[in-house]
Amino acid sequence: MSSDGRIALSITINGQPREVAVAPCATLLDLIRDQFGLTGTKKGCDMGACGACTVLARGRRIKSCLALAASYAGEAITTIEGIGTPQDLHPLQAAFIRHDALQCGYCTPGQILSGIALLAENPQDLATIREGMSGNLCRCGAHPNIVAAIAEVAGL
Repeated sequence: MSSDGRIALSITINGQPREVAVAPCATLLDLIRDQFGLTGTKKGCDMGACGACTVLARGRRIKSCLALAASYAGEAITTIEGIGTPQDLHPLQAAFIRHDALQCGYCTPGQILSGIALLAENPQDLATIREGMSGNLCRCGAHPNIVAAIAEVAGL
């Protein structure tokens, strides 16, 4: 801990090792957005209810607004900026476009990262996809299209 109370932290974001000093109470979301400038991860409710802040840690989805940055020292975190490029989309990003699974786009990064983690769990039917995505909300009503995009990539 430094003299100003900040904690030195080593963390890997989207494959890039980073060194940073954070306040003990800093959330992973604040670190990602404010210190690393990766604004694809959204701050929605700031209470873990909407899923807009979903990122991957060890391949599992987490709500970064509820995660203390210091708890992820030494970990690898993936944000939406780390999963595809405009020239080489992740298969789920491409499926979101094909199925018109976004409207305003605010929740889309969290939806896609949550969907990637869900696909790793090998969902076997639409009900499993709906349940698996229940922690990510879309106020625009694109849920049916989101489920369809994930189902396509899952081969259902």
